[in-house]
Amino acid sequence: GAEARFRAATEAATTATGARDEAVRRAGRAAELAGRLRAAWARLEPVQAAFDELDALTDVINGRGQNSRSMTLRTYVLAARLEEVAVAASARLERMSQGRYRFVHSVEAGPRGTRGGLGLDVLDDYSGVQRPAKTLSGGESFLASLSLALGLSDVVAAGAVLDTLFIDEGFGTLDAETLELVMTTLDELRAGGRVVGLVSHVDELRQRIPTRLRVRKARAGSTLELTA
Repeated sequence: GAEARFRAATEAATTATGARDEAVRRAGRAAELAGRLRAAWARLEPVQAAFDELDALTDVINGRGQNSRSMTLRTYVLAARLEEVAVAASARLERMSQGRYRFVHSVEAGPRGTRGGLGLDVLDDYSGVQRPAKTLSGGESFLASLSLALGLSDVVAAGAVLDTLFIDEGFGTLDAETLELVMTTLDELRAGGRVVGLVSHVDELRQRIPTRLRVRKARAGSTLELTA
């Protein structure tokens, strides 16, 4: 019985020794791999840091992450240019509205979380209230649109030649006093060397426009009549 137990103990010892040797071998292999892994992490750190920086910048450019206004880079650039246009257009609008209105560039987000940056409101000096441009009346909307067109031409003209401007309709919504203010503004542009063309059916404009090209409709076709 003692010999049997001895043989069993010897076999168990041999098995345990083999398991220990295998464990030591695996531990050495794991230590080697751990060293290689730490070295790989060390090499990866500057790359990961650069990636994290670019990833964060990409989020900002796309209106995410640390971008508190949720504006894309394209929208931001357009918003900056729109702000310039709003300043130039406000000078026109204040004059044509006799000091009542001026534009206010809005960067607020739109309804339902839509991204902002390209909004324009009007400040009513009579009431002191800032309100959406869509609340303007028909004649006031025409003045606002014309002011924006002139403001845009002023901003664009700062870097390029823009000497011709065509305005299509809208004059019929103006009262006589406002029409006079608009025409005075356009006359100043013309006196400054710009060519201003008006497309309209308002009879009062004929007295103010020296050179006119009239379109006459007929059954056989349209004809042009030049008055200079």
